[in-house]
Amino acid sequence: MRHVIKLCWAAALSLTALAPAARADDYQLSHNQRIACSRGLAPGKLNTATCKSYTYLFNTKTSEYFRCQVSLALTRDNKEVINVQTDGGCTKKPRIFETDGKYDFDATETEPPNTNSFFGPGGYSVWAADVGAQKVRGCIIISSGLGSDISKCLDMTFQ
Repeated sequence: MRHVIKLCWAAALSLTALAPAARADDYQLSHNQRIACSRGLAPGKLNTATCKSYTYLFNTKTSEYFRCQVSLALTRDNKEVINVQTDGGCTKKPRIFETDGKYDFDATETEPPNTNSFFGPGGYSVWAADVGAQKVRGCIIISSGLGSDISKCLDMTFQ
């Protein structure tokens, strides 16, 4: 019976080794992180400070990426901290190039509040380059204010 269990474990490990998985070195963190903080007064002399930060994680092989955000809200009165809340996570975004390759990447976004945002919280730009060829694609993603984002990408021409 032990031999059967060992054989099943060996087969399972072999299958997981054969499954196509992204290697750790296929991911790159954006070098353009930002943080924005705000504060407010609430009834009863409570003070609240909220900070949000974001970054992007890019798959350098497939050009898929994730937008990651973390936030912290702190509420206090004149004597003590009453509440601290944190939230965050990463949201998967579509790939920028249709085929696999070796890509470089960076991203930035508007920081709230921003007067350049007409329809919602703002937008962000993503730049990706094929490091094996002279190929660069720039994308701008903005909120439509109607529930969905508008995303357009353009391949750069070199003169």
